[in-house]
Amino acid sequence: MNESASPDSHSQTHETPPKETPRGVLAIRQVAMPANLNAGGNVFGGWILSQMDLAGGITANDHAQGRVATVAITAMEFHLPVLSGDVLCCYADVTKVGKTSLTIHVQAWVHRRNGPKLEELKVTEGDFVFVALNEDGSKRSVPTV
Repeated sequence: MNESASPDSHSQTHETPPKETPRGVLAIRQVAMPANLNAGGNVFGGWILSQMDLAGGITANDHAQGRVATVAITAMEFHLPVLSGDVLCCYADVTKVGKTSLTIHVQAWVHRRNGPKLEELKVTEGDFVFVALNEDGSKRSVPTV
């Protein structure tokens, strides 16, 4: 046997890459409706963005143990269009915690029916920054967990 080639070396070059799965926890699900369509017939990007902001806000509120507000969206990328009837699923992952702020990476996936087949597709992702607030609206420290 040729010792320079291991039995696994050939199979490694032809392996199917692992299927990507959602990152984070499911924070919100919503059906895209005809009222959410833009003039081109796809779901309006602003509607998707608002759902992602809600998902990030729910996660930030849980982590900060109280009121939060969105202060920035530092990255946003639309990968695929969302269609009427798709179930939009937003997954949120806390990626950074500062003294008064949190960064949440939000991925939007859709469940799309194609007859009996259900497709799961990543359509959008972005990074949302939230600040923790007191009841009077002033910044407060994010509790350590």
